[in-house]
Amino acid sequence: MGTRFIATKEAPVHENVKQAIVAATELDTRLVMRPLRNTERVLTNAAVERLLQKERDIGPGIKFEDILPEVAGVYPRIMQGGEMEAGAWSCGMVAGLIDDVPTVKELIDGIMAQANAIINERLASIAR
Repeated sequence: MGTRFIATKEAPVHENVKQAIVAATELDTRLVMRPLRNTERVLTNAAVERLLQKERDIGPGIKFEDILPEVAGVYPRIMQGGEMEAGAWSCGMVAGLIDDVPTVKELIDGIMAQANAIINERLASIAR
């Protein structure tokens, strides 16, 4: 739900971030920092690809210091400044299902409508 709520009108993040989520597919995320046992799913960009290459090249001996340029202090540059290539930033595969930037109220209303439909339509047939 974090990725979904970032792509709302009220989210205090740069418009570039919201549009990157809307443009993404479920195939545009990568798992990084697995060798460090600190796995994070991120939206791919040039910095992420560099990070993954370092993981492959250095192998099991990789340290956080090796990937600092791709991860340290990048969130303000991305989330506030809209510098989409600044580094790795968390993004779920759900980005592939996000195609709009609604208000939070519109999002919650839609979630509730879907939940009610499931309860009243799909689950009602089970009770019969």
